[in-house]
Amino acid sequence: MRIYVLHLGGDDPRRNTALRLHRKGLVRLLKTPRQVPRGLIVLSPLSERALSPADRGAAERRGILAVDTSWRLVDSAFRGIPGIHRALPLLYAANPVNYGRPAVLSTAEAIAAALYILGHRDAAREILSPFAWGHSFFSLNYELLEAYASCRDSSEVLRVQREFIEAVQEG
Repeated sequence: MRIYVLHLGGDDPRRNTALRLHRKGLVRLLKTPRQVPRGLIVLSPLSERALSPADRGAAERRGILAVDTSWRLVDSAFRGIPGIHRALPLLYAANPVNYGRPAVLSTAEAIAAALYILGHRDAAREILSPFAWGHSFFSLNYELLEAYASCRDSSEVLRVQREFIEAVQEG
């Protein structure tokens, strides 16, 4: 599967997971939205539709795109990017900067989560293999990743997410 990263900057380059993935040859780095190929699955936290296994065909045909930018710039970063925008469902960060925080994933974690949900578990593990904490992402999120990967479509993913949030709030 083709994996692209639109690198818009704004983060510390020494800690940037997307740049490390690019140096390892695991992703193709793009510098401007004009370079983004049409028809990709765009991992966008602003989308109302969740990524689900139903998106697998489009992702395998065209690829997936993660946008690498500071969380402070997210609102403007996704404007004008062509493609099929999908949000990742709730997952927990395992990277040292945001460990245990919900929904604040590094670019590498977002790509790995997308690959896992789309049924490419080995590729997901390969994406996080350059990071000492990579295995922690999967152990921290195993039940959620498995549940999301077993859903049929976006609405089912959102239902699973809602049920998980309700269970956490109750207990």
